[in-house]
Amino acid sequence: MSEFLDMGGYAMYVWPSYGLAFVILVANWVSPLLQRRRVLTDIARKLRREKREQK
Repeated sequence: MSEFLDMGGYAMYVWPSYGLAFVILVANWVSPLLQRRRVLTDIARKLRREKREQK
């Protein structure tokens, strides 16, 4: 197991690369969710504004 974690002496390069890839994957998963929430909030706000203006 220790040999695997050492990655043949390249662990200093391999593990940060895995970490960075993981962070990017999580960001690519979370970002659209946050953007969707923002867009839906904006649409709801615009619809409420339009209803008030029609009265």
